[in-house]
Amino acid sequence: MLNVDEEVRLYSNNLERERLESQGTLFGIVVALEFLERAYVRDSITAVEYVPACTKLIGQYRTMLKLLGNSLPSLDAFMARYRMDHPAALHRLKVGVPATVEHSSDTAAESGKWVAETTQRFITFMDALKLGLRAKDELHPMLQELMTGFARFKGSKDSEARSRMIAWLITLNGMKAADEITDDQSRQLLFDVDHAYSEFFRSLESGGNVDA
Repeated sequence: MLNVDEEVRLYSNNLERERLESQGTLFGIVVALEFLERAYVRDSITAVEYVPACTKLIGQYRTMLKLLGNSLPSLDAFMARYRMDHPAALHRLKVGVPATVEHSSDTAAESGKWVAETTQRFITFMDALKLGLRAKDELHPMLQELMTGFARFKGSKDSEARSRMIAWLITLNGMKAADEITDDQSRQLLFDVDHAYSEFFRSLESGGNVDA
């Protein structure tokens, strides 16, 4: 006999539970991006507000693709399955860059592209730490890419955050490929990179410049 008070379980093991939770996160990312795109088109938010928020959602989407793997055949199939009518989000995720990069003039696009790429590198690296990546050969290439973009930010030259990130590059350089940082080091590294990320966007909001 059916017990109406019994909780309905949508999964039978931890793997299925994690997959469903990841799909739920992906669903939320698509919905959030749809609202963001529409807000930007209506001039409800500025480009300075739009670019980092959009880039963060695109980065989170890419992270979810890695976590879902073969269980997600395509974004179109996922949205069709759950009857999601979010065309603006679908387009943005397929393009893979904010609208400011897609539609800007050459000069503005170059600056916008740099901001978007640097933002993406910050988010990707912080997500990697949060997901438990610890090995030198996993972290060093990402941190190196991040520093390449961050170095174009003029305010980084005298930045304490930049000095800390260079120190981490030196630390990772001194490790063997398979060596791993400790949990305490990972926590401190995440703190330092998040501090640099906040400093980066504070400068952009106050009209910070980019080195050519």
